[in-house]
Amino acid sequence: MASSGVVVLDNGGGLCKAGFGGERDPAAVVPNCLGRSSSSNRKWLVADQLLASDADVTSVSLRRPFDRGYLVNPELEREVWERLLRSLLRVDPSSSSLLLVEPLFSPPAVQRATDELVFEDLGFRALCVADSPALVHLYEASRRPPGGAQCSLVVDCGFSFTHAAPVVDNFTLNYGVRRLDLGGKALTNYLKELVSYRSVNLMDETLIIDDAKEKLCLVSLDVPCDLRLARRAKY
Repeated sequence: MASSGVVVLDNGGGLCKAGFGGERDPAAVVPNCLGRSSSSNRKWLVADQLLASDADVTSVSLRRPFDRGYLVNPELEREVWERLLRSLLRVDPSSSSLLLVEPLFSPPAVQRATDELVFEDLGFRALCVADSPALVHLYEASRRPPGGAQCSLVVDCGFSFTHAAPVVDNFTLNYGVRRLDLGGKALTNYLKELVSYRSVNLMDETLIIDDAKEKLCLVSLDVPCDLRLARRAKY
């Protein structure tokens, strides 16, 4: 393992996206969870192991380090990060710095647990914590002509919740942030209900339905038109 300079880690409740500072795209995108199929006695699969072609993900039991958008099980998170950093990115934390993207309004206890995980368990030499609205604004501001507007309204729809956050001069105005407890997890559960009611019972197949949602579903820009197309579709 070699020094990578700065490791960038977007630690979401559903997915972990990790890469290196200066690169446009993440080097690895993996589920932020552990899983084990109820039909097998194999050990728990961690992160990318759930995506392997030979992985049995039927009726899989999932253990997630996040609950309602906040880190509640640092031990599980450590296993995911160890797999992500050492096996996929192949970096040495002791000679690297970490830019960590965390949810807004993390309680102090969660922040302390994260610090212990970063410095004591993994041994990173430096840590910078940022929130996604500020980073999105910074990226968009870099694409605007000089002297353009320096404020944004960022709508961040994650795994467990959605935030609408005003950002001014790269700072998120916390007093103006609004949170809606609705995210990708609720959409996956709703899709499981629809498919199970109309066709095959897939209520226990979270990973399969989640994969189908990511590959086949879309955000409609013209809802009435798309509904008309769906009604006319032949199956």
